[in-house]
Amino acid sequence: MGFTRAGLESFRGRNVPDLMPSYPGLVFVGINPGLWTAATGVHFAHPGNRFYPALVAAGIIPRLPRIDDEGLPEADRRMFLDAGIGISNLVHRATARADELDRTELREGAERLARDAARWRARVVAVVGLTAYRQGFGRSRATGGRQPETLAGSELWVVPNPSGLNAHDTVATLATAYAAPARAAGVIA
Repeated sequence: MGFTRAGLESFRGRNVPDLMPSYPGLVFVGINPGLWTAATGVHFAHPGNRFYPALVAAGIIPRLPRIDDEGLPEADRRMFLDAGIGISNLVHRATARADELDRTELREGAERLARDAARWRARVVAVVGLTAYRQGFGRSRATGGRQPETLAGSELWVVPNPSGLNAHDTVATLATAYAAPARAAGVIA
């Protein structure tokens, strides 16, 4: 993918559609799309993002998807949809960094997410990013893992952000964190 900084900037503010099966078992909810995601239309698309390597390491998906300027090939889309895995965002507006979002946007995103979750009826919704979860849901003392409340009837989890900016987590620790909600959703044994 040969994007220039100026080319990526042209995608600022763009929305990226959810990747959502008809009957999701597990929905991962990122904070918001980055510029690479907006440019490709593929969630967690930045080459340094560890989301997909962690999903492979956890056994959630069998192989890395191929992401290019044209997006995600149909076979790779089917890999997620057929497994009952969805991907959405707390805030749909693309930015270069998640810290460009304010608390109001995160709170509004959490309210919209609750409405979406009621429609999806997934077994498990996993918010990817503890700080965004705390701010969006008003849970300043929340910790990672399974949350005591549900989200519109879905089991609610908070897992670490796979961004390279979250350097203390590795692919292995992310895989362990992502495997727990995947097991709860019945996506893996």
